[in-house]
Amino acid sequence: MAKVYPHTLSSSTSSKQEVFTVWMKSLILHSHGCTVFNSSGRVVYRVDNYNHKCSSQVFLMDITGKVLFTIVKKKFTVLGRWEGYRVSGTDKRKPGFRVRKKLGILGAYTHLEVVVGLDVNQPCQYTMENQSCKSSCKIIDNFGGLVAEVKRKITTSGVILGEDVLTMVVEPYMDHSLAMGLLLVFGLINNKL
Repeated sequence: MAKVYPHTLSSSTSSKQEVFTVWMKSLILHSHGCTVFNSSGRVVYRVDNYNHKCSSQVFLMDITGKVLFTIVKKKFTVLGRWEGYRVSGTDKRKPGFRVRKKLGILGAYTHLEVVVGLDVNQPCQYTMENQSCKSSCKIIDNFGGLVAEVKRKITTSGVILGEDVLTMVVEPYMDHSLAMGLLLVFGLINNKL
């Protein structure tokens, strides 16, 4: 088995489009979670839930194990609400982002409403649109621009990989750890983590 060597990232944003491979499996045996690789094949983010699938508290970590976001499912809400607390945020009592389900006419959720920047008092809104399958979504800003997209990974020869291997494309100047945190909420809602 290949060894995983930690490489730290200097920043969680980029001036160019970034492509990540998300493997909805943990590197730790008998554990639930996911592992995220950058375009060079290096592990950049990980989530390990150990013995709890679909837990109400999830930690997004970098490769060194430093927690970047703590994602908490809020209890006693009718539609479901998740909050992400940035560990390095200015106010640790305020969430860095909040995600809520929006219901359609027939009662199934059609999209997710995201509010970001609550911890720095500069809120901004995004929408997460569920695509045709539970493994695909788009994150759209309040101007209608695509900031990140997640879909099943397709190899260069055209082979579609399993539902647990995804490609996440993050547009320039979007915080990678934030996009990953939103993807984790999406995975929790769809029982993938």
